[in-house]
Amino acid sequence: MDKNNESRFERGTRALSDIDGEGGRKVVDSLADIAPDFARYIIEFPFGDIYSRPGLDLRSREIATIAALTALGNAAPQLKVHIQAGLNVGLSRDEIVETIMQMAVYAGFPAALNGLFAAREVFQEKHSLAA
Repeated sequence: MDKNNESRFERGTRALSDIDGEGGRKVVDSLADIAPDFARYIIEFPFGDIYSRPGLDLRSREIATIAALTALGNAAPQLKVHIQAGLNVGLSRDEIVETIMQMAVYAGFPAALNGLFAAREVFQEKHSLAA
């Protein structure tokens, strides 16, 4: 199907798969029994509308997302998904760590520490899967 003729859902499903891989699908699937409409909203709005816009590449979008989720300080599960997404779209571990460390200046040390611990978990899991 031509990208210009894709529905928000089709475009979002493709973007979710490209960015988050299996992690994104797990989040959507985990909502099936409690809020399937919310799962659809996640596919259509963030991924079908926002992530699919021109203007920023996926690396830049993931840097912004990792920074925002780190700054929130209370979104570790979502941060882990987006750290993995950052790796999926070509961010290095160093770029992810530096992005999280930068948040100490604006969101405080506790938020940055929590973000670094989340990154360590993702990096360790990725390493154990590769071994």
